[in-house]
Amino acid sequence: MYFSKQIIEWYFKNKRSLPWRNCSDTYKIWLSEIILQQTRVQQGLPYFNSFIQKYPTIELLAKASENEVLKLWQGLGYYSRARNMHATAKEITEKYNGVFPNDYKNILSLKGVGPYTAAAICSFAYNLPYAVVDGNVTRVLSRFFGIQTPLDSSEGKKEFEQLAQELLIEEKAAENNQAIMEFGALQCKPKSPNCKLCPLADSCFAFNNKIIAELPKKSKKLKIRKRYFEFFIINNKDKIFIQKRKQGIWKGLYQFPLIENTVKKSESTIEKSKEWKSLFAEPIKILKISPTFKHQLTHQTIFARFWHVKSKSETIAESKSINKKELKNYPIPRLLEKYLENIRII
Repeated sequence: MYFSKQIIEWYFKNKRSLPWRNCSDTYKIWLSEIILQQTRVQQGLPYFNSFIQKYPTIELLAKASENEVLKLWQGLGYYSRARNMHATAKEITEKYNGVFPNDYKNILSLKGVGPYTAAAICSFAYNLPYAVVDGNVTRVLSRFFGIQTPLDSSEGKKEFEQLAQELLIEEKAAENNQAIMEFGALQCKPKSPNCKLCPLADSCFAFNNKIIAELPKKSKKLKIRKRYFEFFIINNKDKIFIQKRKQGIWKGLYQFPLIENTVKKSESTIEKSKEWKSLFAEPIKILKISPTFKHQLTHQTIFARFWHVKSKSETIAESKSINKKELKNYPIPRLLEKYLENIRII
């Protein structure tokens, strides 16, 4: 237990003060874990505080509309987390009378909760002996023990889960899990960790074999998909048109009418396309076209342009007309939010 005891000792000296720590409120613990999926603490903390301020109980979150939840989540990305979180709030309110289940099986059955999140909630809220295995944990374990198995393989996942469970000091499950996660976040960082100040350096396989940068290993190379978005900001006096996305990365959010292509196309080609004719039944006036903006997501790169056009049409296909001042009330993707901030529409 040398490894775990050293990690816990380091933790008590170096841990950050966070509102969901030293807390028995399962709602806050769950909320923090959902927000911190794919998100760093520094970015997620303001969102956590905003949700707790607006929805101090899970019942109040359950009563909120999807638009309200997505608006508060705006800019955090991976919006399926917000939709799943909202669905789970409703389930717990209706099925469990607003009280979180306190066993692994039922927690795991909740929407948006996988093995890691279930283990985190069980250990942090109830001190149950389930080891958490996230990116920070796999990095620490792979470097210290010299594990060469790719973490994204089925063998690797099993190996890391088994090792983490074996190392867990069961009567200190909450402390142990928080400690190794914090150690990975602050000490054993992905790039340029300060190994000279690491209490585990003398026994660390990666440090002693000078392969820190090589661990952990991955087998799959990330394939980046390119998408070309032509957004149309259609002005009709004080009105503009928006659409609610029905699927994909921004499902449930609102955007301007869109023509999407898989390759870059010229303005003249776009104006002659069948999508253009479908979108604009009546003649329009093009006021200006923005430069191309690059928006990088984990699995895709979006190249977006914004067409400012004037139209006398009262209807646009699959769109709703709203007053420009109302736009601030709708949840929109961060890409659109940044552009609108620059041109001072919102």
